[in-house]
Amino acid sequence: MTEIDTETFDAPSPRSRPERGAKSELSPPARVAEFLREVRSELRQVAWPTRAEVANSATVVFITLVILVVLIFLLNWSFSHSISWLYRPAS
Repeated sequence: MTEIDTETFDAPSPRSRPERGAKSELSPPARVAEFLREVRSELRQVAWPTRAEVANSATVVFITLVILVVLIFLLNWSFSHSISWLYRPAS
């Protein structure tokens, strides 16, 4: 096992509260307006997919969904028929 040299080990300093700047001194409507401006600015930086990429992704999701629904249906049908066959009345 290795020992930690406590003389050179610096513990992280406790976090200090951020100083209140001009933004916190704004009125509530001004803060909402500032927030909306920042949201709009961030949304402009998003790499939005093209229409073809959205259509391709939607097609893949839809096909996967259909396959899973069919698989679950077949498993449910087979298990229910198997249980019905096991517990059928003796003739």
